[in-house]
Amino acid sequence: MTISIDGQRLWDSLMAMAEIGPTENGGSCRLALTEEDAAGRRLLLDWCESLGCTWRVDRIGNIFIRRAGRRDDLDPVAMGSHLDTQPKGGRFDGILGVLAGLEVFRTLEDQGIVTERPLALVVWTNEEGSRFAPAMVASGTYAGAFSVESTLAREDRDGVTLGEALEACGYAGELPVGEPRLDSFFELHIEQGPVLEEEGETIGVVTGVQGMRWFDVTLSGQSAHAGPTPMRYRRDALAAAAHLIDRLQAYALADESGDTKVTCGCLDIVSASRNVVPGEVRLTIDLRHVVERELDILQERFERLLVEVGESFGVTVSQERIWASPVVEFAPECVAAVERATRVRELPYRRMMSGAGHDAVYVSRVAPTAMIFVPCRDGISHNEAEYATPEHCAAGAQVLCDAIVERASRAS
Repeated sequence: MTISIDGQRLWDSLMAMAEIGPTENGGSCRLALTEEDAAGRRLLLDWCESLGCTWRVDRIGNIFIRRAGRRDDLDPVAMGSHLDTQPKGGRFDGILGVLAGLEVFRTLEDQGIVTERPLALVVWTNEEGSRFAPAMVASGTYAGAFSVESTLAREDRDGVTLGEALEACGYAGELPVGEPRLDSFFELHIEQGPVLEEEGETIGVVTGVQGMRWFDVTLSGQSAHAGPTPMRYRRDALAAAAHLIDRLQAYALADESGDTKVTCGCLDIVSASRNVVPGEVRLTIDLRHVVERELDILQERFERLLVEVGESFGVTVSQERIWASPVVEFAPECVAAVERATRVRELPYRRMMSGAGHDAVYVSRVAPTAMIFVPCRDGISHNEAEYATPEHCAAGAQVLCDAIVERASRAS
């Protein structure tokens, strides 16, 4: 039997969700566990309840929406992503993965199909990390990477804890964190990069996620007057930072594979002034690679360069690694199901690693997992200009549907 999703219905759902928390330039603002996030959740649950689905919420707000199978005692095959956005985010990041799951439910209901295993559509809390740090904290807690208590105690900039926000928006559930167990998990997402669009491909069969390490760095020199202080006597912290960044960039650019990535995302000059030699600079360094050993080498390079710039510029250096996410390899059997579905539909595709973190990273620790990417215009995401075409959204949802139905047909 050929199962065909309704691409127009999926698009209409995406646009209806975008009406909640709209921004001036066509994006979305539904920060985690705000009134807007709660309204988006409620809309989704209304849609799912109309299909006869049931749902439960765990203690950190993750929603598990269930569609019964013939063998309802079996662990469900799951799909999903997140509904929260960046402050000026787009209409597709995370949302596509959730509403494509809704479309799978609707399509199966239309055609009277009951899978052998039950299905689950999951909405993970606070994936973006833009209100409560870090990102992906709720899927991480589900997978055992964080304690429930520490997650509930995380505060936003106003001092509101995640637990208090859950209570305020009505999504403080009672389901123990870690339940239900999942047979497997599939996440559809926009690529958030330019590769698929540049190569004219419709589907990214995601085989894993590159490793990431974040560092906070402080370079301390000596503030001095810009006029009377000769260059050779300066202990310029900003010049040291610039040299560090330049050397890291050169090292990454020399990697012809393109797998080495370095980013300085934040740079703060303490007590900055136009005519003062900067005495202290704080910056963040983000290191990424698809091979764990190469990521080790990259970190070693970074640490050597820190020592070198300290000596060359007469500054003291300190660094702290504040987060590390190892290279993730997704389950071969789930990746194969996605690839088969893509081939059957004769869609142009490539196997690829994800450059960004997703809830699937943590879920893969406790259940076989895979991801599906579709192109986004100009590779732009976390931005009001984020856009994916209706055709690409539909293609991704179709591959998701086919992979889910294949996986859920197993009786054991």
